[in-house]
Amino acid sequence: MLSVRLGQSLENRLNVLSKKTHRPKSFYVKEALEKYISELEDTFIALNRSLSPNRKFYSSKEVLNILQNETP
Repeated sequence: MLSVRLGQSLENRLNVLSKKTHRPKSFYVKEALEKYISELEDTFIALNRSLSPNRKFYSSKEVLNILQNETP
């Protein structure tokens, strides 16, 4: 169980959305948290990869060449 205090504006927006869609507020809070946490996890994975000593960076020209030479 988790308790969260929302600012009045955000709580009002959540209430309106909940009423218009006939879904509980908790549905939107869970959905928003899942998306946000997934984005954060992806960001940290990318950051860790960019800091790896084995990293390889490609220029936009190199990426274009790689993509053009791929066979579907």
